[in-house]
Amino acid sequence: MTEKDCGHHVDDERHNLQRCLITALIAFVTLILFTILLIFLILRPTKPHFILQDATVYAFNTSTPFNFLTTNIQITIASRNPNDKIGIYYDKLDVYTTYHGQQVTLPTLLPQTYQGHKDVSIWSPFVYGNNVPIAPYLGNAISQDIMFGTILLNVRIDGRVRWKVGSFISSKYHLYVNCPAYVGIGGKFLGNSVVVGKYQLVQNCHVDV
Repeated sequence: MTEKDCGHHVDDERHNLQRCLITALIAFVTLILFTILLIFLILRPTKPHFILQDATVYAFNTSTPFNFLTTNIQITIASRNPNDKIGIYYDKLDVYTTYHGQQVTLPTLLPQTYQGHKDVSIWSPFVYGNNVPIAPYLGNAISQDIMFGTILLNVRIDGRVRWKVGSFISSKYHLYVNCPAYVGIGGKFLGNSVVVGKYQLVQNCHVDV
C-alpha cells in the first residue's frame, strides 16, 4: 500500500468517527428532548387561574372637549397554580386597563414571582394614565357611564411564563389574561369597588397560554 493510499484510509477513518460522534450526539439530544416532552405530557400542565378580587377607582376623568382621559385605579389580582407537580415562573407581567377596547392606562410591571405547586400569589398594583388621548366617541360614552354610576373596564395582563418540572425549566410562553369587571363610580357600589353579580367582589378571568 502506498503512502497516498494510507493517507486516504486515515482520512476515511477520521470522517467515519466524526459521523459516528455526530450521530450519537443527535440521538442523545433527541432522547433527552423526547423524555422531557413525555414527562410534560404525562403531567399535563394546567394554565394558572386568575381572579380579579377588587378594583378601586381614584380618578376617571375626561378633560374638555372629552379627548383626554386621566385615570388612577388600584386593582387586586390573585393567581393560583392548580398543578400538583409543576411550578410556574412569572418572568414578566404587565398589567393595564382598557375601556371599550382602548388602552387607557400605562402598563404597570408586576414583580417577578415563582409559584410553587398549588400556591397562590396576590398583587395589588396601581394602574394610571394622565391625559391619555382617546377616541372622540369614548368621551360621550364615559360621560354616560359616569352619569349612571358604573363603567365596564377590562383589566388585562400580558407577559411571559416558564414551567418548572423537577429540575427542568421550559422556555418562555406568552401569557394573556383578561378580567372584565363593572366598577362603581362616585361611591355607588361599595366605595368604588368591583361589583360582580349582586354583592360579590370576585371576578374570574380568561387566561390564554
